[in-house]
Amino acid sequence: MSTGSELRIPCPIPDVRAENGEAIAHLRIGWMRSVCNIHHAFAIGSFIDEIAHARGEDPRDVLLEVIGPARKVTPAELGIDKLPNYGQTLEQHPVDAGRLRAVVERVTALASWDGRKRAGRALGLATHRSFLTYVAVVASATRDARGKVHVDEAWVVVDAGTVLNLDRVRAQMGGAVIFGMSLALHGAITARDGAVEQTNFRDYPVVRIGEAPRVIHVEIVAGDGPPGGIGEPGVPPVAAAIANAVFELTGIRVRELPPARAALG
Repeated sequence: MSTGSELRIPCPIPDVRAENGEAIAHLRIGWMRSVCNIHHAFAIGSFIDEIAHARGEDPRDVLLEVIGPARKVTPAELGIDKLPNYGQTLEQHPVDAGRLRAVVERVTALASWDGRKRAGRALGLATHRSFLTYVAVVASATRDARGKVHVDEAWVVVDAGTVLNLDRVRAQMGGAVIFGMSLALHGAITARDGAVEQTNFRDYPVVRIGEAPRVIHVEIVAGDGPPGGIGEPGVPPVAAAIANAVFELTGIRVRELPPARAALG
């Protein structure tokens, strides 16, 4: 069983097994903003959306079903032996399914999720808990004047417990959307003959002003619990939310990042 610190999706599944497979690195690897949470959130968020469409049901409803009822979750329920928790115990920072449900419910309300089909909007949803903070994201996908897929609007709801600087949290969440978009749409690093091929932003692009959403809405949940992280937790749900919105718009299921731009119009 895994003792990894990032497997924290509180799903009420009766028989869970989580394993880490060894992956030998042939190049020096550095850190990325939100680390392993990026691929965990993308895989889980995308797969739950696939389940919903396979069942012909609303992705939000299926996501809430998978999260389950409001409760504090034990390591055994997560399918792991123990859960390292940034130096503090789970009694101080428990995995709280109620808080995860709440950010999902609030972000979909802000994005007018129930009226999206009547309004002709392609919306995608994802959520994740990392660094003791709960974040849910809704992304809207459209086609621009050239027919290219574009993320035109995003909604973020964050529950980080006690927050001291609201403006800093809003800035971090807005930046996380841009960072997550960059990973989702452009973030490929390739190697040849033992060396990385990309050298700078000319061949490793990030989202620039013309590609950014016209507006990013951020709402901070008021809380008096212990403070969680802010710099990294906004990133993990972004790519899955975008991929799910792309599927809603185009019928193309993105299972690998970044997608071939040609496939997105």
